[in-house]
Amino acid sequence: MTMLRDNVDEILDILKSEKIILYPTDTVWGIGCDSLSQEAYERIFALKGRPVNKSAILLVDSLDMLKNYVIRIHPKLENLLVHHQKPLTIIYNNPTNLPSHVLAEDGSVALRICNEPFCQSIISRLGNPLVSTSANVSNRPTPSFFGEIDSDILGGVDYVCKYRRQDKKSYLPSSIIKLTEDDELLFIRD
Repeated sequence: MTMLRDNVDEILDILKSEKIILYPTDTVWGIGCDSLSQEAYERIFALKGRPVNKSAILLVDSLDMLKNYVIRIHPKLENLLVHHQKPLTIIYNNPTNLPSHVLAEDGSVALRICNEPFCQSIISRLGNPLVSTSANVSNRPTPSFFGEIDSDILGGVDYVCKYRRQDKKSYLPSSIIKLTEDDELLFIRD
């Protein structure tokens, strides 16, 4: 599979125009937008039928990018980020440099370093986090590959990536961890 089938410049133009895309991540297919666009963010939640107070995950392309949005990465977490086999989303308290619309009600944010090369390329060129939420209507099963995505989702986005559409491999959601105020790791989803 090659990532040359999608024009990354076109995807960036779409994202910068406050529109939403359907794209493959290092886990399941995601609906996403530029994290700076509140309008696009709200459209995603309307499409999913999901309350906006249930925040989405933000994808970054590297540990360096992640450090722009968190005050401190606890050594336990940095070690996990380097050695964890499964994609790992971490909920951080008191993030920085992020618009309020992407934060949870308690002010936290879920961030993941995405290790999928196509997705990394988009994030890197965008220069800020990419919103990611599973490509399903709320309370319906999360599709494990492109062919399982509901037609309502396909028709509701502004751009559907071509990359990995033919891939039949099942992907699972990431593990989710929160670092508590007492510096303990709380596994929310393994």
